[in-house]
Amino acid sequence: MTLMEELQWRGLIQDIMPGTIEQLNKEMTSAYIGFDPTADSLHIGSLVPILLLVHLQKAGHKPYALVGGATGMVGDPSGKSEERNLLSEEVLLHNVQCVKKQLEKFLDFDASKPNAAEIVNNYDWFKNMSFLQFIRDVGKHITVNYMMAKDSVKKRLENENGMSFTEFTYQLVQGYDFYWLYTNKNCKLQMGGSDQWGNIVTGTELIRKKAGGEAFAFTCPLITKADGGKFGKTEKGNVWLDAQKTSPYQFYQFWLNASDDDAKKWIKIFTLLPKETIEPLLAQHDAAPHERILQKKLAESLTIFVHSKADFEFALQASEILFNNETADILSSLNEQQLLQVLEGVPTIHVEKSQLDNGSDLVNFLTETGIFPSKSEARKMWQNGGIRINKKKVEPDYTHITSNNLLQQKYLLIQKGKKNYYLIVANN
Repeated sequence: MTLMEELQWRGLIQDIMPGTIEQLNKEMTSAYIGFDPTADSLHIGSLVPILLLVHLQKAGHKPYALVGGATGMVGDPSGKSEERNLLSEEVLLHNVQCVKKQLEKFLDFDASKPNAAEIVNNYDWFKNMSFLQFIRDVGKHITVNYMMAKDSVKKRLENENGMSFTEFTYQLVQGYDFYWLYTNKNCKLQMGGSDQWGNIVTGTELIRKKAGGEAFAFTCPLITKADGGKFGKTEKGNVWLDAQKTSPYQFYQFWLNASDDDAKKWIKIFTLLPKETIEPLLAQHDAAPHERILQKKLAESLTIFVHSKADFEFALQASEILFNNETADILSSLNEQQLLQVLEGVPTIHVEKSQLDNGSDLVNFLTETGIFPSKSEARKMWQNGGIRINKKKVEPDYTHITSNNLLQQKYLLIQKGKKNYYLIVANN
């Protein structure tokens, strides 16, 4: 398959400018995507543009990742219902450095190769440009009528909050990015999400009018979830690519918990697995959906791609802990950071460690912590073998919990029945 045939098969093409396919088939083409440094980490919504650059480079073309140090100061109105808060230069610079570091993990920057990836920052070409220079050299080429016709502008103008002049000019700033890369880096193609189409086309128009050149573009669909929920969001917020913000275990769990319908789409979009591998997986999944073959492969591929094979192997091992009662040895082998990753989201109860130093009656402990509403219920489940401490079954002759039971000298995992877990944190 050609690059565009593969992207179409993966569901990664929405709008495409005439001549784009011919350009990519004709020669090695330099292309770029912009990344907005509004945070010090990208999230999984950024994986689609990252993967577009990866596919582009694998097909022999040259990728540019533009980190918007300048556009980040303005704020893209596309898809936004209201104007966002502007970041300080100090915060923005920090975010730009963090985003650059993440992008370097996914692309090949070997300068000896003709299609080596490059990272650029639009602050570099905007920092010395005056406002008068910008409106003379850029603004005069694009009419207000043209700018007003863009969906991102029209929707905001219909909103009661309106739109500031700062955000109104965003499409000119982004359009100039494309013009600058075209004239300085021979960059002829811009890619992005479908909500960026208006901004991207402004760039091709500026190249045509100001440089007398021809540039190309295509966009990919915005990722949605089958249930209508927002992609990349959990109850705790964004799923980040930074392991400090979203642990590799929680990252793995996000993909593992994908619905069947989402997994069928996402296995094509978010993995680099070839068609010859994916199509048999789809058939196997349809034959035995309860085995969740697609979700497991999706979670494996993405965790290795974003984090590492070691992180995937830990996530796989950790996933068994809450769902398999034969994992007491694994649980006790985890360090504190790993333990808290695995037990993230488990209801937490704090107690004084002194309660356990001299031993605490099991039934009293289970009721005083609120795990059971009454001593009789606690005693009944204990005697029927329905209580586990740190995944070990509590036998009828076991009567007291002590500090010797603590994991990392601080934690207890208590299981009530098959699915109810409680994390006890013993504070000094």
